[in-house]
Amino acid sequence: MSWAMLSVLWTGAWLAWRLLAAILRPAHSPARRGFLNSAGAVLLAAPLATVGYGVFVERRNIRLREQKIVIPGLAEDLDGLRIVQLSDIHLSPFLSVRDLAHAVGIANETNPHLALVTGDMISSYRDPLNACLENLALLRAEAGIFGCLGNHEVYAGAEDYATTRGARLGIRYLRSEAVRLKFGGAVMNLAGVDYQRFNKPYLVGSEEMVEPGMFNILLSHNPDVFPVAAGQGFDLTVAGHTHGGQIRVEILREDLNIARFFTPYVDGLYQQDGRSIFVSRGIGTIGLPARLGAPPEVALLRLCRS
Repeated sequence: MSWAMLSVLWTGAWLAWRLLAAILRPAHSPARRGFLNSAGAVLLAAPLATVGYGVFVERRNIRLREQKIVIPGLAEDLDGLRIVQLSDIHLSPFLSVRDLAHAVGIANETNPHLALVTGDMISSYRDPLNACLENLALLRAEAGIFGCLGNHEVYAGAEDYATTRGARLGIRYLRSEAVRLKFGGAVMNLAGVDYQRFNKPYLVGSEEMVEPGMFNILLSHNPDVFPVAAGQGFDLTVAGHTHGGQIRVEILREDLNIARFFTPYVDGLYQQDGRSIFVSRGIGTIGLPARLGAPPEVALLRLCRS
C-alpha cells in the first residue's frame, strides 16, 4: 500500500513535470532547462517526503479534539456532560502501548463523566488485545467505561473474549443491549451494537432498546447506520471506523479520501432532523501506517441544550 500511494503521487509529479516542460519549452534556454531539472527533482522528492511525514510525524501526533453537541430538549442535569471517546486504536506494530497510554492520559485529563470505546482495539489476532484492554481499563470516568466492538474484533475472532476480559477489567461492551445511567436527576439510555455488516440490514431490532422520554445514545463502530439510528429514535450516535479518511487530500475544494466511497459520515459532527452523529478519527491506522490530513485524536464530546 505504501508503494501504491507513492506510485500515485509520483505519477502526479511526473505529469506536473511534463506540463511544466511543455509550458517552459527549455530546449532553447539553458537557464530554463536548469530550472526545469531542479523543479523535476523537487516534484519527485515531494511524494517521499509527504509519505515520510504521514508515517513518522502525523501518525503519532495524538491530540485532543473537543466537540460541542447541541441536543434539543436535553435534560438540565445532562447539560455540560463530558463524554470522552477512544476509537480505532489498532494496537499493533504500528501503534505502541506507549502511544495508547499517552492517549488514555489525554482522556483522563478531561475529567470525563463517561468514557466510551468504539471498537477496533486491535488489527489482527496476533495483536496484543490483553495489553489494549488493560490500558483502556485505566480510563477514569464518573459513570464508568462502556464500548462497542468493531470489525477487526470480528476478523480476529475476539468478540467474546474482549467482552469477558473487558468486563473483568471494568469495561462493559454493549452488544445489542442498553444500560441506564443516572446523572443528577436525569437518566441517560446508553445502547450499543456489534459491527453492522454492509451487506445486511442495519440495526435490526435495535429500536427495542430506545427508551421514550429519555436521552438515547447509540454506540456503533460504523457510522453509516446513522439514518436508521435517527429514525429509530436515538438522539446521538457515537461511531468511528473511518479513521477520518486516514489519508485525505483536498483538490479543487474537494475532500478526497477512501472512506467517502463507503459512507458520507467520515469525520466529525453530522446532524439530521434534530438527531446527531459524531464520527471520531480514532487513534491508529490500518493498511498504510500513515495519516495525512486526518490526525489521530481523543475526542471530548460536550452535550449542551443550546
